[in-house]
This record gives sequence, C-alpha cells and structure tokens, in this order.
Amino acid sequence: PFFTKSHEFSKELIMKLSRFLLYVLLTSWLNLALASTTTPSAEYKPQVGQEGKDVIWVPTPEGLIDKMLAAAKVNDKDTLFDLGAGDGIIAITAARQYGAKSVGIEYNPEMAQFARRKVAEAGMTDKVKIITGDIFQEDFSAATVVTLYLMPHLNIKLRPILLKMKPGTRVVSNTFSMGDWEPDETILDQHWRAHFWVVPAQIEGAWVMKGVDGGPLRLNISQSYQNIGGTLTRGGQTFNLLGAKLRGDEVKFQYITPDRKVHAFSGRLEGRRLTGTVVADYSSTSVEMTRP
Repeated sequence: PFFTKSHEFSKELIMKLSRFLLYVLLTSWLNLALASTTTPSAEYKPQVGQEGKDVIWVPTPEGLIDKMLAAAKVNDKDTLFDLGAGDGIIAITAARQYGAKSVGIEYNPEMAQFARRKVAEAGMTDKVKIITGDIFQEDFSAATVVTLYLMPHLNIKLRPILLKMKPGTRVVSNTFSMGDWEPDETILDQHWRAHFWVVPAQIEGAWVMKGVDGGPLRLNISQSYQNIGGTLTRGGQTFNLLGAKLRGDEVKFQYITPDRKVHAFSGRLEGRRLTGTVVADYSSTSVEMTRP
C-alpha cells in the first residue's frame, strides 16, 4: 500500500538526514577543537604594556640592544642567555649580528611561542632557542653573557645568583640597576639607559705571595663586589695596596717599598691561585699567590 511505501521512504530520508547532521556536527566540533589549539598562538601579538609575571612587557629599542651587546663585547664564542626574553629580539640580534649562541627564557607560554616564530622568521633556529620557563628555576650557569630587562626587585633577587657565576661573565640590564652593586659602565641611547657589569672573582681575605725578593709577602685583601683594597706586609712593614682593580678574574695593584720603588702586580685567578707578574724598575718577576 501507498502508506507503507511512504513510511519506508520517510524512514530512509530521516536516516540520511541524521547521518548528514551527525557529519556536520562532528566536522564543526573538529574545526572548533583545531581552532582552539592553533589559532591563538598563530594570531597572538604582544601588546606594549601588557602584564606578565612580576613585570610588564616593553620592548627594548634596537639602538639600545646594539649598544648593550657591544658593551658586553658579544662574539661567536659566547653563549648569551636573555632572562625574560619577551619577543626574542635580543637573543636573535646576538645570534644574527654577533654570531653568539643564544637562549631566551620566557615565562609566558604565548609570548615564548611568539618569540619562537620570530626566531624561525629570522632563520636563526640553529643558533637561538627559546625556553618556556621561570628564570629562577631554569639553569643559565653556562652563560658567558646575561641580558635582562626586569624590575628592580627581581634584579636584587637575581644578584646572588649572578655573583656566583664564573668570574668574567658579562651582565647587561636595560634600565634597572643591581642595588649597591655598582655597574662597571652605564650605557645611554636617547632617553634609554642600560647598565653593564663583569662578574668579579671572590678574592677577599688573606694571601701569601711567593717569588719576590724579601718574600714571602702577606696580603690582606678587602672586597666589595668589584672594588678591592687592602694591605701587604713585607719584613715586618705594612704597605697599602694602591690603584687596586678587579675585573672578572683579573687583578691589578701597586705597592711602594721604603726605597720608593713602585711595584706593580698584574695577574689572574686560576682556581685557588693568583698567578701573574710583579714589575719594578723595568724588571718583571713571575709570582704566585695562594691562601695561607
């Protein structure tokens, strides 16, 4: 009968419509899922002044970046870590213009992914790595150069970590200082400024110098970061160290003996030894200083 045929036709139509609607729903769900995982990172663009973990993002201008990297004398033998890497421009510039191996550490996952895209666009994926992480948790002890643009309280929190790094490690901070650790140099670029330090060796305390006439000599060195002073005792007489300087692991000072001779020491810390030369009256003597 006609009713039975119509009923069978309706059932078939309903089944086809159901399959079609199911297909549409599944397709829409898949597209939505893919969009939710890919679209934001592809379209993400940081905004100047946006808030991050303990900081706001303001990009460092290119002119200052160049001066910061030049002050640190970055070269192709360096490993540079940029703490709070943002858009990755400092790490990219260090690799592209100075040949350094660069690593950026960025807390914000979207910003880190944005920086990775910038690294890829610059063709620097073989020399620049962007890590999503916390600068106080990640290990950057392999750095020979550290750059940062953080808030003052974060610089102070980082200071003891930086001071434990290998002597001679170079540190450059955009805008903010390190409290009472005075910079070795302040860099200016229009209305911007940055500060540069060389991590000093820890040489405070007593030393014994061997290899000079009237020796051994006993030294007592005082130290506040890269600023040093102290005294030298020879044959029961004590002399002030003059013009004492510490830059990384390099040490220089002078002392004047009662015969008014100026003796100039220049040396380098090697492990627990200070080795170098003492020059007086145009003669040079190799010396070594060790802890008593």
